[in-house]
Amino acid sequence: MTAMNMLTFNAANFHSLCTLVASRDAGLQRVLHTHGYPPLWSRPNRFATLVLTILEQQVSLQSAYAAYKKLTDYIGLPTPVKILSLSDEELRACYFTRQKMGYVRGLATAITQRKVSLKAMEASPDEEVRAQLTALKGIGDWTADIYLLHCLGRTDLFPTGDIALMNGIKMIQGWESNTKEKAIEWAEPLRPYRSIATMIVWHHYIKVRNIRILH
Repeated sequence: MTAMNMLTFNAANFHSLCTLVASRDAGLQRVLHTHGYPPLWSRPNRFATLVLTILEQQVSLQSAYAAYKKLTDYIGLPTPVKILSLSDEELRACYFTRQKMGYVRGLATAITQRKVSLKAMEASPDEEVRAQLTALKGIGDWTADIYLLHCLGRTDLFPTGDIALMNGIKMIQGWESNTKEKAIEWAEPLRPYRSIATMIVWHHYIKVRNIRILH
């Protein structure tokens, strides 16, 4: 376990880390000057949060939140036991696709069988957390990145599979196009605080596009 991949951000250090990261890039500095600090986007480390993150895969935030709200209105806070008790018809009524039914049931089963412990992940290095999560069907690098960033507060995630991040970097830097390789090269000097840079970019993207965060 290395110290670097266990660095975390929280309410006490978030603004100072934003200032530090922005000092390394003129574009990020302009974002803070124009829009102020981004919100501290964090989520509780629990099964329900991963259900929401799975719902957010490859759809708009609004669509994901609509499905999650439908689910919580029906069963309350999602737990593995509750999810495993639902029929296909019940999940379909909550706007789950067949694929995402399988994904959340697979996660629920892994947790109930104690093959996965979200609590134990709090003390595990990023690479171990990623390996455990991506071993489950339907959980790829983007979902693991979002979990590590939002739930565990790890400082050095850079989810290149995130469209808002990629488009936001392009907007801030004034590039005509962006690629994964180009974005990774841009973010290299921002280690080990690429999560912070990511949130600054999201902040710009949300402000410029006037996106309403519903949850």
